[in-house]
Amino acid sequence: MTNNAKIAILDGYTINPGDNPWTPLESLGDCTIYDRTPPELKLERARDAEIILLSKVKLDADTLKALPKLRYISLLATGYNNVDVAAAGALGIPVSNVPAYSTESVAQTTFALLLELAVNVAVHDAAVKAGEWIRCPDHSFWKAPIVELNGLTIGIVGYGVIGKAVARIAAAFGMRVIAYTPRIPQDPGPVPVSFVPLEELFAIADVVTLNCPQTPENTGFVNSRLLGCMKPGAFLINVARGGLVNEADLARALRSGQIAGAALDVVAHEPMLAENPLLSAPNCIFTPHIAWASLAARRRLMDIVAANVASFLGGSPINVVNGQYLAPAS
Repeated sequence: MTNNAKIAILDGYTINPGDNPWTPLESLGDCTIYDRTPPELKLERARDAEIILLSKVKLDADTLKALPKLRYISLLATGYNNVDVAAAGALGIPVSNVPAYSTESVAQTTFALLLELAVNVAVHDAAVKAGEWIRCPDHSFWKAPIVELNGLTIGIVGYGVIGKAVARIAAAFGMRVIAYTPRIPQDPGPVPVSFVPLEELFAIADVVTLNCPQTPENTGFVNSRLLGCMKPGAFLINVARGGLVNEADLARALRSGQIAGAALDVVAHEPMLAENPLLSAPNCIFTPHIAWASLAARRRLMDIVAANVASFLGGSPINVVNGQYLAPAS
């Protein structure tokens, strides 16, 4: 395959809404870039592509079989659950992802959400702008209890690079760090951390943050049973994947006061559906899946995707996530 390879970017808008040029990829082949691709246009737009780049467009087994020219797929993200990687492997198609490009941005957003739960900045800002401070007989007032993070326990579910970054920041706030991971790392990172079973983590932590990938095995694992283990004053933060949480169970836990609050950057169906039960749940705040989206992170993503494609064109693909399924290319 030469640098005339046909490259289709099926949903590029969120990676480059105008501030992150595709130049590194355009130098590698004949790029056709679509901001968004609805399901009914997916086959038409992908049919002639030898390389497909995508973020949220789904490539299932039937779609992959209908693309005989396809030789390589690179995600425009770390997660790869939108591609049937086993089916791609059986067709001899390597699938690569983009690891670790957004670590600092995701960790930063974790604490932006936590601090909002702890201090209610937006609530107090709105109160001041509504004139409540002007009318207040005292020099200070607060609309909700102010929570100090120092001395609290944070429980990190998933202890990869993002989990370690969250632990580093938590330690700087004076928090005690506990974590759950199926495989305890030999190098736990620069701050003290205690690894505990999942149920124990939910029971002990004042703050639980989800920083793990979603798999078929852990979909919906944050359910009424685990939420029922949590302290009434505890917070839940999800900057990983929305499908990790049973949203109806979380809404019930918030309404009953089982937990004090939740902050979510992700939901199970994105864009969010109007009937999502968490929209009307108390003490639940949202950001619209932006933890990954700083310009610095998106520029790193662009560079890594270009390296993925260049490595494939050079015969040695990198960041391959389906190596165990790969059949020899025909």
